[in-house]
Amino acid sequence: MIDLDRLKENGSPFWRFSLSLYARPHVPSACLVLQDNHGLDVNVLLYLLWAASEGRALSASDIKALNGLIEPWRQQVVVPLRQVRRWLKMPDMAFADLSQDLRTHIKAAELESERIQQEVLYGYADITEIGTSAQTADAISANITAYQNLLHTTFDAASLNVLLTECANLKDKLK
Repeated sequence: MIDLDRLKENGSPFWRFSLSLYARPHVPSACLVLQDNHGLDVNVLLYLLWAASEGRALSASDIKALNGLIEPWRQQVVVPLRQVRRWLKMPDMAFADLSQDLRTHIKAAELESERIQQEVLYGYADITEIGTSAQTADAISANITAYQNLLHTTFDAASLNVLLTECANLKDKLK
């Protein structure tokens, strides 16, 4: 059972990994390109990178199950918050100056909705019980390929390279 109080206080290892990776140079923009151009869920992608860093190669059915688990939350909570936040950012909007505080609150709510989504992904299964054991590089390759196949797309190579490079740099930093 997930200790919800502990997760709210510290976040899961997956959440902490995501925050550390997302703070790396060029990672936010690479994630946005992949999200906007390929329809992927950044939290699923981050989960796959985290799982690989834990030595886990997930199967297509594992990834499909993870995606299905969070799809209703993503569609009903995360995406609408993102759409409102982006809409409020438009400079030609008549209320742009007046709505900055609202946009800030919505951005915080969007981040919290993504944290909740990540905690659900983290709690889906003990990471040692899903997928198969693999070297990190092999697990990353397997996880990314399986996710691309699930979405019927090929991710932008430059953006993906940024994530893979920074993921490797992060792992080296944590050693």
